[in-house]
Amino acid sequence: MKILLIASTAALAVLSSPAMAQDDRTGDIQVKLLGTAVLPDGKITDVKVDPGLPSGTQTAANDNVVPTVAIEYFFTNNFSVETICCMTQHDVDGTTGLPGAELVSNARVIPATFTAKYHFDAGGAKPYVGAGATYFLWVSDKPGAATTPAPFNVTDTDLSNEFGFVLQAGIDIPLSDKGFGLSLDAKRYFVDTTATWRAGSTTVIQTEHKLDPWVLSAGVSFTF
Repeated sequence: MKILLIASTAALAVLSSPAMAQDDRTGDIQVKLLGTAVLPDGKITDVKVDPGLPSGTQTAANDNVVPTVAIEYFFTNNFSVETICCMTQHDVDGTTGLPGAELVSNARVIPATFTAKYHFDAGGAKPYVGAGATYFLWVSDKPGAATTPAPFNVTDTDLSNEFGFVLQAGIDIPLSDKGFGLSLDAKRYFVDTTATWRAGSTTVIQTEHKLDPWVLSAGVSFTF
């Protein structure tokens, strides 16, 4: 949360400074091409079906870096809405109780996200803050290597699709008067998932996990 608080404080400081001339972006569309680091949590928050997991079993999801595209529409000079397009892949491994054990393999998620953003003006640079909703759609997931042998004998793994919310802060920095610029963005998602491991039609393990990823992006923007 510190990154979001720092960006928000900076944006409020801009508001208190003398107003400067700014271009009107009403009706503009901004497209961003970004490199994005996705840093999820993945820890267990509840065990619903326990086959005898070691006491204190805990998990973590690995980080990933992916390309993303963001598309933004300005309703006014200061207010816009944005959506992003990406898919990210993660494994879930044991950290305590089953240290190093691969529990979920190659889980791919589309984090469908819409945010409403308020933009400030700092003369050239334009910081912003935002908030919105997300839907984590898992398009594939496989049992981890540690779950397929006895005693679990898992044949299928499912991660539940879930709604959540997201906070956002960042800055757009124009690099030319032709709509080309630099963009830095930080999002914090708040979303969980229920993981279910089955042996045939029998649920052998079921746990709830806190995902809550930080999503940190940098790239270029084009305004039309």
